[in-house]
Amino acid sequence: MSMTRRKVASAALAAVPLAFAANGVAQASSGRRRTIYIAGDSTAAQKYADAAPETGWGMAFPFFLRKDLPVANHAVNGRSSKSFVDEGRLDVILGEIRPGDVLIVQFAHNDEKSGDPARYTEPWTTYQDHLRLYVDGARARGARPVLATAVERRRFDAEGRALPSHGEYPAAMRALAREEGVALLDVQALSLALWQELGGEESKKYFNWTATEQDNTHFNPPGAIAVARLVVRELLRTRVLGPRDVRRLDEEIPESWISWPPAAV
Repeated sequence: MSMTRRKVASAALAAVPLAFAANGVAQASSGRRRTIYIAGDSTAAQKYADAAPETGWGMAFPFFLRKDLPVANHAVNGRSSKSFVDEGRLDVILGEIRPGDVLIVQFAHNDEKSGDPARYTEPWTTYQDHLRLYVDGARARGARPVLATAVERRRFDAEGRALPSHGEYPAAMRALAREEGVALLDVQALSLALWQELGGEESKKYFNWTATEQDNTHFNPPGAIAVARLVVRELLRTRVLGPRDVRRLDEEIPESWISWPPAAV
């Protein structure tokens, strides 16, 4: 199934969990602060007390930004570039986003699920079609779209080599970014290199490995902090952010700064 570049589904919207930087939501007046929006899946999403110690990288992201740069984290567990649109979640962002804001888009984990028609997209057709909805929607409102390749899972072969797990999706996003002239954060390549540097055993300390769970997709606080640091460094490299927008890039971030609010009723 293909989509037009302007089509956005108008499905009814369930409550969208938002995580803002500690300094609060930007005001809509002429003196409002620029806001960074995140559209993505569970690897970036806000987690709640019932999921601890699982941590999305979006939860650690504000620690690396200046205090007056708000973050609106709309990432939600289990969503693909398609289902996020079909549920009306992109509509919510586009209803709020303003000129000068930034929209970071990271999807692929759930786009890959070929057995689920509600989420599946094909890398070189429907995946790119859906990503264009985010790009076009942000630009139409004077905001800056930014594409981020999906952070890698923890997978190693018998020889200890970190293995890519996202197939053609990163390549398809890179190609779209070139075609559309959109800044690209190559989080997939950088995270794969980080897991390789850490190795099979040490990398477990960055994922949600607990006494009852061996999760090689989602992060714990150290993993979320490490990935958020990669994201911010890429925002600097691509000049989406400037040096005055960031802080603590070379500092240790205490795990105790991560918190999990009570789950919404």
